[in-house]
Amino acid sequence: MRILISNDDGIDSEGLLALKQALESVGEVAVIAPERNWSAAGHSKTLHHPLRVREVTLRDGSTAYASDGAPSDCVALGALGFLGYRPDLVVSGINKGANLGGDITYSGTVAAAMEAVVAEIPGIAVSMEGRGTWNFPLAAAFAARLVEQTARNGLAPDVLLNVNVPAATQDEVAGVRITRLGVRKYADELITRTDPFGRKYYWIGGEPLPGEAEEDTDVWAITHKYISVTPIHMDLTNHRLIEVLQGWDLRV
Repeated sequence: MRILISNDDGIDSEGLLALKQALESVGEVAVIAPERNWSAAGHSKTLHHPLRVREVTLRDGSTAYASDGAPSDCVALGALGFLGYRPDLVVSGINKGANLGGDITYSGTVAAAMEAVVAEIPGIAVSMEGRGTWNFPLAAAFAARLVEQTARNGLAPDVLLNVNVPAATQDEVAGVRITRLGVRKYADELITRTDPFGRKYYWIGGEPLPGEAEEDTDVWAITHKYISVTPIHMDLTNHRLIEVLQGWDLRV
């Protein structure tokens, strides 16, 4: 299996290196990642200026490629022939911070796996909960196991698996749950400040709100120390609402 690895934390991320080293045991690995951090960039795509790619050496001495583009650009480069072949699988991560529920719409980590699905290549996004301390070996070992199972059982090219690993040791992990997207709410606020020239500028952000999630969701799984695996596809249609809208008095 030929595996393309990317991320949104940047080419120098410890999580990227841990993932790359773990996946070398299950396939042929290539790395194309952003040269800087693109966290919360969402599914961006570069259309109005050329993409630059340079060869770099990772901390283990191996060769990788860094691009000035977004995570989705990095995957598009690989899917469209930059490597001289088409990858069989794209794995993105390991992200510093979980991507749960609606987080996936902001996440550059998930966007990289989603770009693979756009190119009809199955994708896996791997993220890890934590604050300052990251058990990347745990997440990397699970990612390798998941890739092994993907190779054995197959994964449709229109599907990505969104993986979230709790902040825990291996002994503390309760198990693995196959989940659906939950709801993660934040106490967002607008912070207004003034620069030395008297001009206002703004910060937007906030911490996750506490609250009990439904048991079959990714949010619940992480809270209870389970590794969460959520299958996601590109069809965002609310199918239940189609018939309702057809009953509306809509006319030109």
